[in-house]
Amino acid sequence: MKNTIAERILDFLKGYPPFNLIPKPTLLEIAKKVEIHYFEKDQIIFSQNDSPHEHFYIIYEGAFRLYRFAEGKKHVLDICDEGDLFGLRPLIMKENYLMGAAANEETILYGIPINLFNDIILNYPKVSQFLIASFATNTRDPFSEKHKGKLFANIQAIKKVENSFSETQAVKYTPNPITCNATTTIKEAAIIMTENVINSIVITENKKPIGIITDKDIRTKVGTGHFKITDIAEKIMSHPVFTFPEKLAVAEAQIALLKHKVSHLCITKDGTNNSELVGILAEQDLNLIQGNNPLLLIKEIKKAKDAETLKYIRFRAGDLTKGYIEQEIPIYFVTKVISEINTAITKRAIQLSIKEIGKEPPTDFTWFAVGSQGRKEQLLMTDQDNALVFENVDESEYKNVKCYFLELATKVTEKLNIVGFDYCPANIMASNPKWCLSLKEWKQQFKEWIKDPIPEKILLSIIFYDFELIYGNQELYDNMAKSVLKHIKKNQSFLGFLGKVTLDNPAPLGFFKQFLVELDGENKDSFDIKSRAIRPLTDAARIFSLYHGLQINNSIARFEKLMEVEPQNADLFESCANAFKILLQFRTLQGLTNNNTGRYVDINNLSKADRLKLKSCFKPIKNIQDSLKLRFKITQII
Repeated sequence: MKNTIAERILDFLKGYPPFNLIPKPTLLEIAKKVEIHYFEKDQIIFSQNDSPHEHFYIIYEGAFRLYRFAEGKKHVLDICDEGDLFGLRPLIMKENYLMGAAANEETILYGIPINLFNDIILNYPKVSQFLIASFATNTRDPFSEKHKGKLFANIQAIKKVENSFSETQAVKYTPNPITCNATTTIKEAAIIMTENVINSIVITENKKPIGIITDKDIRTKVGTGHFKITDIAEKIMSHPVFTFPEKLAVAEAQIALLKHKVSHLCITKDGTNNSELVGILAEQDLNLIQGNNPLLLIKEIKKAKDAETLKYIRFRAGDLTKGYIEQEIPIYFVTKVISEINTAITKRAIQLSIKEIGKEPPTDFTWFAVGSQGRKEQLLMTDQDNALVFENVDESEYKNVKCYFLELATKVTEKLNIVGFDYCPANIMASNPKWCLSLKEWKQQFKEWIKDPIPEKILLSIIFYDFELIYGNQELYDNMAKSVLKHIKKNQSFLGFLGKVTLDNPAPLGFFKQFLVELDGENKDSFDIKSRAIRPLTDAARIFSLYHGLQINNSIARFEKLMEVEPQNADLFESCANAFKILLQFRTLQGLTNNNTGRYVDINNLSKADRLKLKSCFKPIKNIQDSLKLRFKITQII
């Protein structure tokens, strides 16, 4: 006989996560064991500190409020309505309820037996991930040491269980590489390479790699007559070598080759150059699995003859980003790869522009990115933010020197605009005379911002404190960076003004945990994920990093370093890093899907799972802002 009640329950459950992730036959068995409960308005289903029930609940009809008593007062924490789950704590932590639940109106609940879900969690990982995400949004402190590794916001929890994307797989390196010692002659080393049909030989000492000789070294150092074939290998070897452990993912290898600008990586037992060499990985050993491989894109960028070619390459990089995001490659890796591509495009635009002008720069200069590109977080084609600093010159030369660099900057920003990076609406670009300055002028600029923190200067300093060298003289960049940190150290109160601007931004959620959306304009009723969620975290990471004098720009790297600097607050900073990863990944996917910047999210079109995913990130925002208030005494700033 047909169980019509069970089928009706099934029809309801399959419309909500995580039940929509369960096959129909299994879901029907669950539906058969569901208990139906009716509650009148204000009737309590469980109280704070009660022992856990044998069921967790989903609201079929009506609404429930969750509340907690603290300091003798009752605080309403959330209002749950149709399709919401609650009472999950027994499933996750085997603890008493940390809050109470009461009917906000006449309500019908479905009670799901917890013991049914033990096998479900094991057999359906996505169900487990959803339940953990839901639990995280109602946890008193979801990122404490106690819960570490069990929450959706933890990066391990959002990795795909079975990932066939080849760039996450371990590389296939060449084991037992051919080696020689430092005193072997170049001729002998070349003979060994020829006999073994290889293009490199590793120089070792006590089985540890200390250098490498490649075909290129022999061509450029010996073939040109700079060294003799009778000289020893040590004289022409490239050193130090870059070493990695045996379990190196393709994506990691690609990033390493891009970052260090080398063609070979040494594989050692523990990943350091102080352990035994076990393999060699050459650039060509990487399986170039798709045309949008980052190594190929970088090579094509270096050969590009015009901005249109760069535009085509950057378009393909967008496909690469989408592939990474969809396959759930850790977002930190994605930012590294795409940032290298963006940097390479800017470098090539500068080189092409210098060639177009027809004469070399009159003095040393540095092109630096600010804002999201300066933090290496620009995954989407948003607007460009950049600036230029040139070496101090005599007053008599200043005008001509600045004219050259303004002409150069104009040509570069034009090319970047063709590529797809829109002009900055606020004109924060090197082509603006205000942001094309000598080193002396830049130092004075930062000094004024810090000493006279009026709102306009604070907003500018927020943008420019995330600056990253893209092209040019490293010493100029370092000189400017050290000057900034020096002035900050002398004027710690300035950080309070930076914090006040951050806290002036409304929290992501309203009183009943409803998303705060735009009230008017073209984005009315949309959630501004950049301003309300991502920016508070980037701002906090910046302020704490400046406080400690850290010359780090990337938000994730900042939080991870802060975990080391302030171990007593490691949980807080880790929660912020994990929340930021999820938010950046979410925004990027939104932007790629909708072919825009991903900034404004249509909340009404989000699944309940996505809503929970976002909400799980908001608790760290509140926690870090509370920490800012206390640390920098922001409430005292008028």
